[in-house]
Amino acid sequence: MLHSLPIAPRFYVTAPQTCPYLEGRRERKLFTSLHGAHAAKLNNVLSKQGFRRSQNVLYRPSCPTCAACISTRVVVNDFVPSKSQRRIMKRNADLERCAASPWATEEQYALFRDYIECRHPEGGMTDMDIFEFASMVEDIPVDNQVTEYVATGPDGKRRLTAVCLTDIHDDGLSMVYSFFDPARLRDSLGTYVILDHISLAREAGLKYIYLGYWVPGSKKMDYKVRFNAMEIYRNGRWKSLGKPSSHCAAQFTPTTSVEEQVAGIRLPDSRPVL
Repeated sequence: MLHSLPIAPRFYVTAPQTCPYLEGRRERKLFTSLHGAHAAKLNNVLSKQGFRRSQNVLYRPSCPTCAACISTRVVVNDFVPSKSQRRIMKRNADLERCAASPWATEEQYALFRDYIECRHPEGGMTDMDIFEFASMVEDIPVDNQVTEYVATGPDGKRRLTAVCLTDIHDDGLSMVYSFFDPARLRDSLGTYVILDHISLAREAGLKYIYLGYWVPGSKKMDYKVRFNAMEIYRNGRWKSLGKPSSHCAAQFTPTTSVEEQVAGIRLPDSRPVL
């Protein structure tokens, strides 16, 4: 099924599949590919409209009977860590942040395999080999970086402990994918990496940390609303989340067709993106 704007890029929708977040629901995605000289600009503009990047694709949920997936971002300068988040930062004070250009290593892949096999053994990335992993890290036509977190043991040996693949937008950082040492599960490394990226954005003078989708009613997504100063994208604009308990999946139902959704997408204001 194909839908396109008068000018490129072209948008497509996936066939409905079982929703991984809410039982009994079906999911469908609206997506476009990232390629060419304007890929970075397109990534910037669409990310501000609730899109998310996965490798060379930008997508946004477009489910026929549900609109529970809500795009989120943290307002960096308004964020204040909670007591539990400050404890997490203290527990991980041994980690050293190392940000670099996107380049895959065997050490990263070994950590990725440990993480996937422990945390997501039935997920879609289970069968990813080292070449596919390298492609996920390196073959990206947008501004991005790999952030590694390294721990130094009592013996002086350095051990890769966490990795985050991050897009760099003109107004913030988008945390595309992260993985970490499952042996340090009690250290809440996933939360720590987000907290450190908030610090990283503040140091760089960037306004936002884009965290992807929150789904009310999905326990696996609840961690995102534990960060204060959260904004959500609803009805074409960003607004304060307010109390998470005031939102429920049942209240979000689609109001426009796919054609209307595509027609409402704002594109970069330069030459057409091909």
